Amino acid sequence: MKIPSSRRFATLPTIGSLNQRITIEVPTDARDALGQPIAAWQLVATVWADVRHVSGMQTVQADAEGSSVKASIRIRRRNGIDAGMRIRFADLIYDIRAVIPVGAGREFIDIACEVHNGGV
Repeated sequence: MKIPSSRRFATLPTIGSLNQRITIEVPTDARDALGQPIAAWQLVATVWADVRHVSGMQTVQADAEGSSVKASIRIRRRNGIDAGMRIRFADLIYDIRAVIPVGAGREFIDIACEVHNGGV
């Protein structure tokens, strides 16, 4: 069965859907004035994206209430992005969990993220 061309790429974004700016960062080794290691992040790129929050759930673990917010962020394909990096968007920090190629030509990637809880 042949899939109509209008439905074949239904999940791929149009140029207009990549309408939010995100910043991708990578952890780096840095030291404070006393020479002690500190957490630091270096800019990798600022790109256009389609950010979608796919879930938000309240959890209770060990009598402590918390929350988990997951997002899927789609951008044009770019090499060098992997788990361990993070994304800044709308005053939130998202930890990258996975990078998934999208489309027959793999012209886009979906970045599975979770909102970072604690620290910067």
